[in-house]
Amino acid sequence: MDRLAAMRGFVRIVERRSFTRAAADLGLSPAMATLLVQQLEAHLGVTLLHRTTRRVSPTLDGAAYYERCVRWLAELDDIEAAFSQRRRQPRGRLRIDLPSSLGRVLVMPALPDFCQRYPDLELVISADDRPVDVIGEGIDCVLRGGPVHDEGLAVRALGALVQITCASPAYLQRQGLPEDLDDLSGHQLVHYRSLRSGRRLPFEFCQAGEIRRLEPAGRLAVSGADLYVGAALAGLGLIQAPLYHLAAHLAAGRLQEVLPDQRPPGLPLAAVYPLASQTSPRVRAWVEWLDDVFAAVDPAWLRR
Repeated sequence: MDRLAAMRGFVRIVERRSFTRAAADLGLSPAMATLLVQQLEAHLGVTLLHRTTRRVSPTLDGAAYYERCVRWLAELDDIEAAFSQRRRQPRGRLRIDLPSSLGRVLVMPALPDFCQRYPDLELVISADDRPVDVIGEGIDCVLRGGPVHDEGLAVRALGALVQITCASPAYLQRQGLPEDLDDLSGHQLVHYRSLRSGRRLPFEFCQAGEIRRLEPAGRLAVSGADLYVGAALAGLGLIQAPLYHLAAHLAAGRLQEVLPDQRPPGLPLAAVYPLASQTSPRVRAWVEWLDDVFAAVDPAWLRR
C-alpha cells in the first residue's frame, strides 16, 4: 500500500464527501480511491468512513485521523516546496471561484499575466454569486466580498470595495433628488437579498463618522449583482453597489450617484482558501498574484 497516496485520497474523500468526485480531483478511478481507503482502514484496524448511497462522512476515528492527516500533509508539502526545484514552479490543477461581475471586470483582464507566469498550472474557474462551500466542493480559493466567518478557512485581505448609492436619471426626475437621509422616506429602495443568509441587506450610510442603517419595507428584493444593477437601470429605485460595477453606467449617464457625501462603508474583499492549503505552492501563487492585481486597481474603486 502507498500510504501517502492513501492518506491524500482519504483527505480528499472527506472534503468532497464523495469517492467519485475525490477520484476525479486526484486523477484516479473511483475503484482505486475505494481500494486506497480500504487498505488504509485495514492497516489502521478502524473504520474511517460511513458510506451510504447518497453521502460519505467520517466516523469519529475518521474525523480525528483526518485532522492529523491534514496537518501532516501540509507540513510535507511545505518541506517539499522549500527544497524541490520542481515545486518552485507550481503545477497541477487549481480550482477557483469568483463573484461574476468582479471576475469579469477586474480579474479576467489580468489573467493572461498569471497564465504566462505559471504555464504548468491548469485553471478551472467558476463565476457565481451563490455561497460556495470551499472545502466541501473542493475549491482551492474563492474571492469573496463581505465578512468571512467560516471555520477552517484562511483569509487574505485584499482591500475594501468603494460603494455608492445611485439610481437612474428617469427615476430621480420622477421622485426627486434626495438631499439627506430624511428624504429617503419618499423613495423606493431596491433591496439586495443575500444568497448566503437569505435576508435583505440594509442600506448603510456613513454620516458624521457613524454608520446609519435603513431597513424600510421596500417592495422589491433582488439576488444577483447584474440583476440588481438592472433594477436601477429600469428605474425601479435606489441601489447600493460597488463603484467598479457601476462605473460604465455612471460615465454613460445611465445611472447617477446620490448622497455622495454619505457613501456606504467599504465592502471587504478577501481571498479565502482552506487552512490546509496555506503551504500549497499552487494556492500561494494564486493568492499572491491576486494581491498584486488588486494593488493596481484604481484607488477610486478599491481602498487598500
